[in-house]
Amino acid sequence: MTSNNDIANKVEIHTTPRPLREGQGEGLLSNKTIVLSVTGSIAAYKIANLASMLVKLHATVHVIMTKNACNFITPITFETITGNKCLVDTFDRNFEFNVEHVALAKRADLFLVAPASANIIGKIASGICDDMLTTTIFATKAPKLIAPAMNTNMWENPILQDNLKKLEHYGYSIIQPASGRLACGDTGSGKLPSEETLLQHILLAAACEKDMEGKRVLITAGPTQESIDPVRYITNHSSGKMGYAIAKMAALRGANVTLVSGPVNIQAFAGIDVVNVISAADMYREVTSRSADNDIIIMCSAVADYTPSHYSDQKMKKKDDDLSIPLTRTQDILKYLGENKPEGQMLVGFSMETENLIENSRAKLTKKNTDLICANSISEGKTGFAVDTNQVTLISKEEVKVLPLCSKEETAELILNEIMK
Repeated sequence: MTSNNDIANKVEIHTTPRPLREGQGEGLLSNKTIVLSVTGSIAAYKIANLASMLVKLHATVHVIMTKNACNFITPITFETITGNKCLVDTFDRNFEFNVEHVALAKRADLFLVAPASANIIGKIASGICDDMLTTTIFATKAPKLIAPAMNTNMWENPILQDNLKKLEHYGYSIIQPASGRLACGDTGSGKLPSEETLLQHILLAAACEKDMEGKRVLITAGPTQESIDPVRYITNHSSGKMGYAIAKMAALRGANVTLVSGPVNIQAFAGIDVVNVISAADMYREVTSRSADNDIIIMCSAVADYTPSHYSDQKMKKKDDDLSIPLTRTQDILKYLGENKPEGQMLVGFSMETENLIENSRAKLTKKNTDLICANSISEGKTGFAVDTNQVTLISKEEVKVLPLCSKEETAELILNEIMK
């Protein structure tokens, strides 16, 4: 049995950030070669911004254009952004002596066709290789993403849908188009998703090693709201940033992520299954109904400890005297999870403290039967609610480890590293 003194002697303090796994920080795509393939569509202009975003993440970006794409945006635009020759002609003689489509296919870490016209989708699905784009994509073994963009009627055409299913069968990933007003004036599905959405799909496919692939991870984030009447509620200052950062990093590492989120103003990263809740009772129901099916549970949300005993269907009118609102204890989600933890499941809790950080968090570790407590203090302006940085102390039965002050995404990565150990 390990005593508190034994644990105290094992405190490990990191005063500077440890080297993160390859693919973190500003160089999220460092040493990665991304091939962007552009076809004839008005949405081609979005890819110039996407190329710029990729370059800022330190990716090497090559662009292939069909001849029709050149009617919407010029190769010079992409050459200026990427610093690499934009490839259009399969038989262009103005390049180093190598078989260009094969050489680029070998270097590629990821191949994105965006916007992908119905024509190019049909050609790839039928095995037709008659230009630089189709010959290169057939020669690469890199992950391949297809982002269709076209008129709604073309998108809904069963022939196109069959071609997409055929590509999925052969390992291509299809990025679903957005809905809205199209260039032709129609409204419906078929819009090329935003550059940010396309970037997220690229990051999911290429940014990190997939050491969490096959892991099912349940994460909670944000506050809960406990209603008093139709107008008022009790809540806390949680922004959800830490939980959403953990969900993003777990998804990038290949995990199958479910995020149970209270009311926040954050858009979840692509590929994450989001379950929106309002109250502590909502969160209890959604978490406990899913808990047994997950390998890792990370309770990062700030769940209300108390809720009004009675809810008024009508707005409570202001009176001249003081108002008292009776409160009752909410169900303890983390305690339930600790008492009903399946064998082999990893349970991680968060502890937000204003004093006695280590002592209170260590007591929570034991009381709630968790494997790890991530403790952080809100006594300083650079940690806690709403800010973009955090400093967490990881407390397990064996040790206390103080992580450095860093961004919440870097903190999330360090927490996941500890979990995966």
